[in-house]
Amino acid sequence: MAVQLAEWTALAPSIVLAVTAFVLFLIDSVDPDDANSSLLAGTATLGSLVALAVAGWFLVSGTGQPSTGGAITLFDGALVVDGMSLFFVAIFASVTALVTVASWDYVRGHEHEAEYYLLVLLAATGMSLMASSNSLATVFISLELSSLPSYALVAYLKDDRSSVESSMKYFLIGALSTAIMVFGISLVYAATGSLQLAAVGSAVGDVGNLVGVLGIGVLMVLGGFAFKTSSVPFHFWAPDAYEGAPAPISAFLSSASKAAGFVVAFRVFVVAFPAGTMLGMGIDWVLAFQILAVVTMLLGNFAAAVQTNVKRMLAYSSVGQAGYVLIGLAALTGGQNALLVGASMIHLFVYGFMNTGAFLFVALAEYWGVGRRFEDYNGLGKQAPVASVAMSIFLVSLAGLPAGAGALSKWVLFSAAVGAGYWWLAAIGVVVSVLSLFYYSRVIWALWMEDPVNELPARSRPVGLYVAIVGAAIVTFGLLVFFNPIANTAVNAATALFA
Repeated sequence: MAVQLAEWTALAPSIVLAVTAFVLFLIDSVDPDDANSSLLAGTATLGSLVALAVAGWFLVSGTGQPSTGGAITLFDGALVVDGMSLFFVAIFASVTALVTVASWDYVRGHEHEAEYYLLVLLAATGMSLMASSNSLATVFISLELSSLPSYALVAYLKDDRSSVESSMKYFLIGALSTAIMVFGISLVYAATGSLQLAAVGSAVGDVGNLVGVLGIGVLMVLGGFAFKTSSVPFHFWAPDAYEGAPAPISAFLSSASKAAGFVVAFRVFVVAFPAGTMLGMGIDWVLAFQILAVVTMLLGNFAAAVQTNVKRMLAYSSVGQAGYVLIGLAALTGGQNALLVGASMIHLFVYGFMNTGAFLFVALAEYWGVGRRFEDYNGLGKQAPVASVAMSIFLVSLAGLPAGAGALSKWVLFSAAVGAGYWWLAAIGVVVSVLSLFYYSRVIWALWMEDPVNELPARSRPVGLYVAIVGAAIVTFGLLVFFNPIANTAVNAATALFA
C-alpha cells in the first residue's frame, strides 16, 4: 500500500539544507574549540549532496509538475514547489557541494571553521527558499536569509583588510538595494492590495489611477533584483566583493547567489507583472530588461578585457554572463516565452559548474601562494597539468566554444532570442562572446605557453580542491552529452510557469 506523504515534504531539499546547518551548529556547540575540518566539511558536503539527490528525484518523478497535478502551494500560497524551484535547488545544492569540498583545504587551520560552513548552508537554504517564493513577502524574507550570511562570508578572512572592506561595501550597497526593493514592494501592495504573486498579477489590470504608483514599484523591485544578479549599473559591488572574499565564497556568490536572483526575477515578473498587461498600461519592464541586458553584456566583457588580476577578471566576466541570462526576460514580448526563460535556466545550470570551477582554480592558486596577476599563472600547466586542463575547459566553455556545455547553452539562448525577433540581442551576445575569447585566452596562454615563475610547494596537491575542480570539469564537459535531458527539464519547467 502506497504511503501518501504530506505536502510539506515537497520542501525536503530546503529542509535538508536547513537541518544540515543546524547539525553544524550542534557540532560547534559541543566542542567549539575543536576545529575538526574533515567532520565539518564532510557534514556540509553530505547535506548538500542529499539535497541535490532529493531535488533530482523530485524532478524525475514529476513532483509539482503538470504530470502529477501541477505545482504544490504551501502556507496559503506563500511558497510553491514546481519544476522551476526544484531545478534551481539542484543548482544551489551542486554549487554548495563543490564549494564545501574545496573549502576543506582552503579554510583548514583558520578560526571559526564551523561558522564558515554553517553560514554557507544557511545562505544556500535562503536561496532554495527564494526559488520557491510565491509571495513578495517570502521573496524578501528568503532574500535576507541568503544575503546576511553572505556578508559575513565575504569578511571571513578577518586579518585581510581587503576582505573586510569588500564585505562592508557589499553590506552597505546590499542594505540600500534591499531598502529600495522593499519600498517598491510596498508600492505594489498599495496599488494591488496583495503580495501573493498570482493575486498581484490578477489585480494589476485594475489599479486605475494608481498605475503610476505601480510603475514606480515595479522599477524599484527590478532594481533590487538587478543588484542580486550584479547587473549593470547595480554591479559595482561585485568585483570588490569577489576579489576580497575567500575564493570558494567568490565561486559561491557568483554562481549560486546569481542564480537565486534570477529565479526570483523569472517568477515575479512572469507571474506578478505579466508583460502584455503591463505594456498595455504603459509600464514596459521588458524594455528595462533590454537596456540592462545590453549594458551588462557590454560593460562586463569590456571591463574584464582590461583587467590584470585574474580573480577580478572572472568577477567582471560573471557580470557579463548575467547579461546573457537577462536575454530570457528582455525578449519576452516576441513569443517563445517558455523557450527563452528555459534557455536562461539552462545557461545558469551550466554556468554553475564552469564558473564555480574557474573560481576554485583561483582558490587552488591562492592555496599555493600564487599571485593573482596573469603572469603569476605562467607555467602552471607544466606543474599542475590536471587542474590546468580543467581550468582550460572552464574558460573555453565560458567563452562559448564547444569544449564544454557553455557553447550549447549560449546557442540555445541566442537562437531563442532570434526566434523571438530580437536578433540584435543575440548579435550583441555573439560579439561580446568573441571579445571574451581574448581575456580567457590570456589565462590559457599563461598556463601552457609561458615558463613557470613560481615553484609550487612539494607534494602540495590538496585533495578537496582537486576533487571539486576535476568534478566541475567533468560535469561541464559531460553536459555536452547529457545536454538534451537537462534542456528539456528546464524548458518544461518554464512552460508550466506560463500556463
